[in-house]
Amino acid sequence: MSILNPIRKSAAIIFVMSTLLTSMIYAELFPNLGGQRAGTSVFTFLKIGVGAREAAMGNAGVSLANDASVLYWNPAAASQIGNNTLTISHINWPVEIEYSYLGYIHRLNDNIFLGFSTGALYTEPMEITTTYMPYGSGEYFNYGDIFMGFTFSHKMTDRFSYGATVKYVEETLADLDMNTVLMDLGTYYWTGYKTLRFCVSLVNFGSQSRPDGTYMKPLKDGGEEETKYALFSPPTEFRIGAAMDIFEKGYHKTLLSCQLNHPVDNSEYFVAGMEHGYKNRVFLRGGYLANSAERNITLGGGITIPMGKFGLSADYSWADFGVLGDIQQIQISVKVR
Repeated sequence: MSILNPIRKSAAIIFVMSTLLTSMIYAELFPNLGGQRAGTSVFTFLKIGVGAREAAMGNAGVSLANDASVLYWNPAAASQIGNNTLTISHINWPVEIEYSYLGYIHRLNDNIFLGFSTGALYTEPMEITTTYMPYGSGEYFNYGDIFMGFTFSHKMTDRFSYGATVKYVEETLADLDMNTVLMDLGTYYWTGYKTLRFCVSLVNFGSQSRPDGTYMKPLKDGGEEETKYALFSPPTEFRIGAAMDIFEKGYHKTLLSCQLNHPVDNSEYFVAGMEHGYKNRVFLRGGYLANSAERNITLGGGITIPMGKFGLSADYSWADFGVLGDIQQIQISVKVR
């Protein structure tokens, strides 16, 4: 047994690192593969990365477990938190779009954790324009998205956990309304070598959806036919990643997280991020998104303050979204110590 343990650890490290290295090379050599699928899914607000810590680390969040934002990245990570945790975050998305998120993880016992998460993307009412009134007709319409998810996470052993999330998703655009039920699945595995963990999640998995109601479709003979709207797929994404503390000395610790994403509506892309912490109280973070036309570099930081039985954390992230401007996210988390 003493001989097999080092072999298993070495095999795990080689497998994880080779997978991530291959993923990075793949993303750089084939940057457009799958790009023709862009714009083929609905409920795309579900692709907006939740959590200021994860966003600052390039959205490499599938292997991270620090607060209730993990419910978005990997439901299996909920059982790695250890205590009851509440997280609230807000994102300033481009073109005056706002996105708010709330997540809560409740510890039933040492092995079973339950989670609740909800997010809403919204804008101010927008004025309707027409061909003859391009500057506004005086009438307004609303656009918004919302989801609510319930998570079950089970720690089977001290090294392995799995989890599942069932969530209701709804999108409203003027008089059109579309809703469905989606599922997230995930696993979280500690390899046994230092702090190296290897994680996989499949998110936003479900059936195709269409807006409620019908519309009048023009026919070649000049008439019209009442027709249902077309079906579209949800933004399903497969994530595989690993994370490990690569440096630790005294009060200083540096974490590296890498991840490969395979979305159904775009090309594969690789992300990576680093976090340097001092006394587990003050953190500086940075990340990189490969094969991303909109953004590449992300930055951020955070602070944790102990308050008796509770731990209060505040985090911030920044990303350059090119011509659309900056993306900023702030987050507050409270954890029972």
